[in-house]
Amino acid sequence: MSYKRDLVLKTFNNEETDRAPIGFWYHFAKDETVPLTDELVKINYNGHLKFCKDVEPDFLKIMSDGFFHYPGVASEPVTCAADLKKIKSGKPETLAWIDRQIDMVKKVASQYGKDMVTLYNVFSPASYLTFATENLSFKNITSFYEEDPEALKNALLTIAEDVKILADRAIREAGVDGIYFSVGCYDGISREEYQRIIEPSELAVLEVANAANDCNMIHICGYAGRKNDLTTFKDYPVKAVNWATVVEGIPLEEGRKIFGNRAVVGGFANTTDGVLYSGTEEQIKAETKRILSAAGSRGVILGADCTIPRGTPASHIQWVREAAEEFGKG
Repeated sequence: MSYKRDLVLKTFNNEETDRAPIGFWYHFAKDETVPLTDELVKINYNGHLKFCKDVEPDFLKIMSDGFFHYPGVASEPVTCAADLKKIKSGKPETLAWIDRQIDMVKKVASQYGKDMVTLYNVFSPASYLTFATENLSFKNITSFYEEDPEALKNALLTIAEDVKILADRAIREAGVDGIYFSVGCYDGISREEYQRIIEPSELAVLEVANAANDCNMIHICGYAGRKNDLTTFKDYPVKAVNWATVVEGIPLEEGRKIFGNRAVVGGFANTTDGVLYSGTEEQIKAETKRILSAAGSRGVILGADCTIPRGTPASHIQWVREAAEEFGKG
């Protein structure tokens, strides 16, 4: 087994390692949410090749740029809860959407899977529904919930049928080790109601992913300052958890207590005013060592709240690795 694969798998299992791994990622397309084109798929694939060459990550999160738009919705806009009943799983265009992802993921995973752990970015059914609605607003989920909670629950379970196929094929067929599963709370929906209405669709996907290989991670999204109750996800069956430590104000060492001492990923802000993007070598190395001093290096992967800015210099990420190596020796 390669050093990087061994390093990350041991970290996922909370075993001792000589240093904390690093895992950062960014979008390769200028707008990752635009409808799919052949050119966008090409940009995404080539972006992974350049990223791995420049950054030399310890594990690779394969990005799904261009695949945000779930095709299972009706051809007309989904604007109210009544429209949710029009969503159908297993549509030919949805299966073709999955096929194209598997083809792209397989090409990337075949390049790097022997050397490092690979995870494919898969969104929760609620996120895919958000991307499929007319104005791409997370508030749409809250609106659907307020109109008809059961219609929302059923729609998410329908979408989950397709997401389960995507997750299973990504692992079994495309060759990734697991999925990086993006979830998150919604304003106006309590923890209890989230667990009743939204959680079943997410656990359905994770059940399938874990049956294929139990090397999966959840990302609790803090996009645009979005706040989450981390305890909502404390029992999700995954190896590792990534959340917005800076946005939430919950550092890695505190989050580990919430998530039963499972492996955790993060520590750095993912904004242009964060130290990873704007800091000097001295500042970035000092912040790396501060994070590790507080959280420890066992079961910790150094990363960010979410995708980092595209312009983040590769050298800045290398400085994080160097500081982790220095910390491990020290």
